[in-house]
Amino acid sequence: MDYANDPELSGKYLGTITKDFAIVADTLKEASYQIRRNDIKYPIFIFSRVPVPFGSLLLSPEEVATEWYVLASYLDVFVQQGLVAEELVEDFQRAYKDPDEFCCLFVVDGEFTKFVFVPYPED
Repeated sequence: MDYANDPELSGKYLGTITKDFAIVADTLKEASYQIRRNDIKYPIFIFSRVPVPFGSLLLSPEEVATEWYVLASYLDVFVQQGLVAEELVEDFQRAYKDPDEFCCLFVVDGEFTKFVFVPYPED
């Protein structure tokens, strides 16, 4: 699985993800901090158009007027659930960006899945 930002994402998804991310960024930044404060590394936030059976629901489209469900998880759970292969964990860790500056999103839309790192808005 490719963990870098992908230009292919810019067309179909980047607009709605960016719009919705701006709405939920503060919540995700605080959630990332709380996850890491509990010694859990590599928080991952799932953006999905429909409910998915992994992650903990943080925000639903009905709550915050977004197009995406937002769920919280982290790398160890992704490995346990087979979403990141054990042999690719080190690649993921190397690609992971500073969680104080970037949010790691796992975008899910039907069969399409992609990791993308989005910078938090500056205060």
